[in-house]
Amino acid sequence: MRSIKRVEPSMPQIPVRKRVAAYARVSSGKDAMLHSLSAQVSYYSGYIQRRRGWEYVGVYADEALTGTKDERPEFQRLMNDCRDGKIDMVITKSIARFARNTVTMLEAVRELKSLGVDVYFEKENIHSLSGDGEVMLTILASYAQEESRSVSENCKWRVRKMFAQGRTNNGVMLGYRLIDGTFYIVPEEAEIVRMIFFDYLSGMGRNAIVKKLNALELETRRGGRWGESSVAKVLCNEKYTGDMLLQKTFVADHLTKKKCFNHGQLPQYYVSGSHEAIIDKDTFERVQQELKRRAEWYHPSKQTPTRYPFTSVIQCGLCGQHYRRKIANAGGKYAKPVWICPTFNTRGKAACSSKQIPEDILQAVSAEALGIPMFDSDIFAERITEIQVPENNRLLFIFRDGRRVEKTWRDKSRRDSWNDAMRQAARERQLEITERRNRE
Repeated sequence: MRSIKRVEPSMPQIPVRKRVAAYARVSSGKDAMLHSLSAQVSYYSGYIQRRRGWEYVGVYADEALTGTKDERPEFQRLMNDCRDGKIDMVITKSIARFARNTVTMLEAVRELKSLGVDVYFEKENIHSLSGDGEVMLTILASYAQEESRSVSENCKWRVRKMFAQGRTNNGVMLGYRLIDGTFYIVPEEAEIVRMIFFDYLSGMGRNAIVKKLNALELETRRGGRWGESSVAKVLCNEKYTGDMLLQKTFVADHLTKKKCFNHGQLPQYYVSGSHEAIIDKDTFERVQQELKRRAEWYHPSKQTPTRYPFTSVIQCGLCGQHYRRKIANAGGKYAKPVWICPTFNTRGKAACSSKQIPEDILQAVSAEALGIPMFDSDIFAERITEIQVPENNRLLFIFRDGRRVEKTWRDKSRRDSWNDAMRQAARERQLEITERRNRE
């Protein structure tokens, strides 16, 4: 008996293409370096797409960031895409371009290795998945890190030598332009500086000055809108008197790149009459004394806590900023602590229409939400994680156990805010006015 067997046609298996991406980075924001970055992106795009069996994923490129930090956004995006299984191999120019910190580099390479992702370093001709890849990477990365340290120390030596010679390396400042090592006045910007000093001495606060500058659409030294810190830097900058204090800050180390204030760790250099002044020294000194006087007024005791129970807890539902504490009507008899959205406080109602919340009302409503007779900061910190302000006069309390309690509050009328002494004083004033009119 014959048997018939059906033979199915076999289809040739399509080879799986390797998904390849590249990582590029430059460590300076200068035009030449950014051009180099553009060239790297163009090179890797063509290099990957010309290879048969490779699928081009893309080029991840970081601009003007060092290889010693973890905050590189494109590098982090690359790592996330590798974790999501979108990439099989990463190409980079060299170990120094990938990361100059040995620990950071090895951690990244080992994680990618565990995911089955190969990293190819062109200059060193090393594949991380090869047998001796990690040993070679450890040795070469140590050299790259030492090179980074050496470059950093050379830069520090050069800058400090400039300081010792009475020269500065930073020329970005409102009112001046640094040309060939000398500050030259920019007249239109100098007028803004003089206005800030004059307004502060005339009694305006930093917030009021900020609102005025933004209303006039005057830009900061780097462009953009003004803030309290920008005004404070202008008021405290001795360069506007024609003098320079050099080495106010320094970089702690070449890995973190953290900038620290110089409180005696390194020598400072004071250069008198280095350039033309915008503000005379008498005016500058009066401003410094006024800054100190106001600081002592707002913070009269060192025992005043720098952190309050509501610090970083109240979130504005309109702009997302955290409310901060402020003394309303400071210096007057109606002075009182309130919590206010910094956007509204700095930029006005047009930017954020939220309302300030008197601290006594905030404490009373918090106690009500907690179900306790009086506000207790310890109980509040233990049980409440956040207060949201979805709209004016409405508070949403988020408990640590996940519960949500909504409370409303109403503004005090002027009548409710008066005590007996204030009412008696008002009666006496009215009697005086009546008697004066009768005499007339």
